[in-house]
Amino acid sequence: MTTSKVISADEAIARIGDNAVVTTTGFVQSCIPEALHAALEKRFVETGAPRDLTLIMCAGAGDSKGLGTGRLHHEGLLKRVIAANFGRMPKVAQAAQDDKIQGYNLPQGVISKLYRSCASGSPGLFTRVGLHTYVDPRLGGGKVNTKTKEDLVKLVEVDGKEWLFYKATPINVALIRATSADPLGNLSMEREALTLDVLAQAMAAHNNGGIVIAQVERIVAEGSIKPKDVKVPGILVDCVVVADPPEMHRMNYGVMYDPGLAGEVRVTVDSLPTMELDERKIIARRASFELPPNGVINLGVGAPDGVANVANEEKVTPYLVMTTEAGAVGGVLAGGSSFGSSANAHSILDQNQMFDFYHGGGLDLTCLGMAECDSLGNVNTSKFGGKLNGCGGFIDISQNARAVVFAGTFTAGGLEVAIEDGKLRIIKEGRARKFVKQVEQVTFSGKYAAQKAQPVIYVTERCVFQLTDHGLELIEVAPGIDIDRDILAHMAFKPHIHSPVTMNPRIFVDQPMDLLADLLNQNLKDRVSFDTQQKILVLNLEGWSVRKKADIADLKKVIVEACEGIGSRVNIMINQASCRIAEDLYDEYADMVAYVTKHHYGRSARYATSALTRQKLLEALRRRGLDTHVFANATEAYDFLRQQAAAE
Repeated sequence: MTTSKVISADEAIARIGDNAVVTTTGFVQSCIPEALHAALEKRFVETGAPRDLTLIMCAGAGDSKGLGTGRLHHEGLLKRVIAANFGRMPKVAQAAQDDKIQGYNLPQGVISKLYRSCASGSPGLFTRVGLHTYVDPRLGGGKVNTKTKEDLVKLVEVDGKEWLFYKATPINVALIRATSADPLGNLSMEREALTLDVLAQAMAAHNNGGIVIAQVERIVAEGSIKPKDVKVPGILVDCVVVADPPEMHRMNYGVMYDPGLAGEVRVTVDSLPTMELDERKIIARRASFELPPNGVINLGVGAPDGVANVANEEKVTPYLVMTTEAGAVGGVLAGGSSFGSSANAHSILDQNQMFDFYHGGGLDLTCLGMAECDSLGNVNTSKFGGKLNGCGGFIDISQNARAVVFAGTFTAGGLEVAIEDGKLRIIKEGRARKFVKQVEQVTFSGKYAAQKAQPVIYVTERCVFQLTDHGLELIEVAPGIDIDRDILAHMAFKPHIHSPVTMNPRIFVDQPMDLLADLLNQNLKDRVSFDTQQKILVLNLEGWSVRKKADIADLKKVIVEACEGIGSRVNIMINQASCRIAEDLYDEYADMVAYVTKHHYGRSARYATSALTRQKLLEALRRRGLDTHVFANATEAYDFLRQQAAAE
């Protein structure tokens, strides 16, 4: 006869002993086993037990005001925390900052995948995630205070390359959440917005001889859950707790239940609200010009999430697949308390599987926020202004996305701007500088990204910077902005300045930008003309950007069609003034140039006002055996072509 595993929350929590290592699920405000957290807090307040727990968790799981893991702040309850995010449990974060508990702030994806290491009996995880950030043992090893002594991260070398080894911490208790459970403990998640890591967490605790406590919404009859719908099999589950009252099992703190987010129904999704043309929309609009059609995107919180609104306004959304690190693929990403989930999602992956995808380079672009940035392009989002916020998935995502856009206001705290006649005017400067001499903590390493030739730009309302191998370069300035008065005066360092151009004026006019035409290069053919008098094909790439491989393919097609239309080899003049080529695409661009040179060009000359662009172009082209020239201006380039023609 089967013995039911269904017991009360108090009975389940009573099984947790002192010094236990406890892991819990939840993502920001979603999928949190609130009844279990509340029962654990109640038991400790009333009895003083259990004591000295180690808490392991991925993303923040709480409302930042005391719910979720914020309930576990009572002195003596925790002795150690291993987490990606501390911002959702500020009192626990303060205890760590006050050296009252040990603390580690590790990347969210690393912790997520460490559950699988624990489950499989592996000693830990090898990955390159975290190299050259504060997680690297050379920069602190992820320890948040002086009380924390044990090294959980080691630097190792494999086949001549640096790797980090993250030590797995055996888990004694897993607090997880599902929708339905049968008396055997089989769990299904049909009314949950996300699946997160519940299977890996349960397996990690069970295989270590620990206990698995599952909070559910309801009990169903034995055998009523279809085998493929069982997310966690009953062999892994020790206790099942029905949330009481039902509010303890809200989908998230702001939504009791939304069938669209659960994927139970397809819903009619209202259009995202049109944003007011302010500094936040300016940033989102400029960042949107980096979107790769047919690409996979991740957006961070804050200024970056405005990109979704702009993409919707510009009718670009159907050409993109948005994802969240929590596991949502496609659909309309939710915001607010539902952040991390998606209405009408294409699919929901386990969080650790999504980070496999991210770590392996599956993201075409990420747009993330920034709290601080320095001259080397380092970014800090984890510890600033006296607060321990944590990295969340920032390191996992930023280090492995093909291209990165950091987005945020130029200064913080009271910034006021006006957009008048297509120009930006600073009314009141923010109190805090973001561009500092040295970031307080390195959450993103500019030097490491430059070594990998990772395309990175930094978008603000008044200017845009680009990461180069010699640090930050100012490449764009908003109309109406004075570089000395509005930019350099509010930075703790001077960026490299060569030939910055004006930001696209369409960004500053409150009407549609025709963004899709730019992203799909629909007007690229208009950049080609034939000078019949001098018999020179003119290719004007001024201000154009090579952001993705498809841009190179589109340009090649336009050039080939123009040359074939002339019917013979043709001398060509290429204007590459302010033409930006993504750091990782110079070689592919050079391959295209080599092809058209071999098959279609006679003489060619190109010019670029930026010395850095000229240098990189020359290096890439000469690696293809092309004896080419990149001049500083049009006059020099035209003179070269005339001299060559006269010599023939």
